[in-house]
This record gives sequence, structure tokens and C-alpha cells, in this order.
Amino acid sequence: MKQHFYNVRNFILPVIDFFYPLFKKLIPLQTFRYLVSGSANTLLGLVVFYISYHYIFKAEHFHFKFYAFESYTAALIVSFTASFFFGFFLMKYVVFDDSKIRGHVQLFRYLLVCAFNLLLNYALLKLAVEILHIYPTFAQVGTTFFVAVASYLAQRHFSFRKKALPDYVEEEKSDEQAV
Repeated sequence: MKQHFYNVRNFILPVIDFFYPLFKKLIPLQTFRYLVSGSANTLLGLVVFYISYHYIFKAEHFHFKFYAFESYTAALIVSFTASFFFGFFLMKYVVFDDSKIRGHVQLFRYLLVCAFNLLLNYALLKLAVEILHIYPTFAQVGTTFFVAVASYLAQRHFSFRKKALPDYVEEEKSDEQAV
């Protein structure tokens, strides 16, 4: 199964990297790959949100056993679920493929970051819809920018960071360079 992921990766990377020379002077390759991959995942999330909000929940409350969700909250949950695995694939195999952290650890960390992003998105969406009275679809588009910045920083420095060398190895390297 892992080989299939690499086959898809080997198809996606040349397409993304083809456009990189236009942006080479502005941003590093990994940041460009993140922007493209994150944009694709965000677009997927927004499309799923729109379809869920308008056609599945029909802009009405969704009653689930003992709790009734606002339609935009239910659409956010569906959107999150749909884009979670697609986003992980892109981050692991396309953007941060140089990370040496084990896959299951990356998945768990990615889940933690996504859960934080979901809570941040929910809070911003609730603020925008209920206090600022912004139409839910437009509010979701607006909150996406803030969540994307937080996500990039967390993914780069937490979920898919490169393992740091232990302190004693770095000290040995600095001693060898001094000689």
C-alpha cells in the first residue's frame, strides 16, 4: 500500500514542481509545496462544507440523538472528516517527505494539530456567524486564512519536524570542527 502512495506522490510532485521556478525567488520549495497542497486540501474542505451546508443539512439544524448541531457546525464536521486523510497524505508524502519521525507518530501529531485547527476554526466561525452576522460560507472562507497559518507552523515544527540530533552528538561535531 505504501508503494501506491509513492506512485501518487511521484505523479503529484512533478506537477507542483513544474510551477516552482516562477516562485523560486520568493519562497523555498517546501513552502511552495505546502501552499499548493494546503490550497488543494482547503479547496476540498470548502467544497465539502458548501455541499454539506446547502444540500445535506439544507441550512437547518441537524438533530443527532441528544444534541442538535447548527447546520454550519455539522457541515464543518463533515468537511473536517473529508479533508483529514487527504491532507495527511499530502503533508507526509508531498510536503514534509524529509521527516524521519515514524508514520504513526506523524499521524497522531497531525490529528492533534487538526483537532486544534478544528477548534480554532469552530471558534472563529461561531464568532463570524453569530456575532458578526457573516454568511456561513463566506465566514468559513475568511477563517480559513487564520487556520492555515496556524496549521503550517504547527505541521512544520511539530507534526513533521526533522528529528534533532541529541545534544552530545552536536557537541562532538563542534569539537571536531574546532580541530
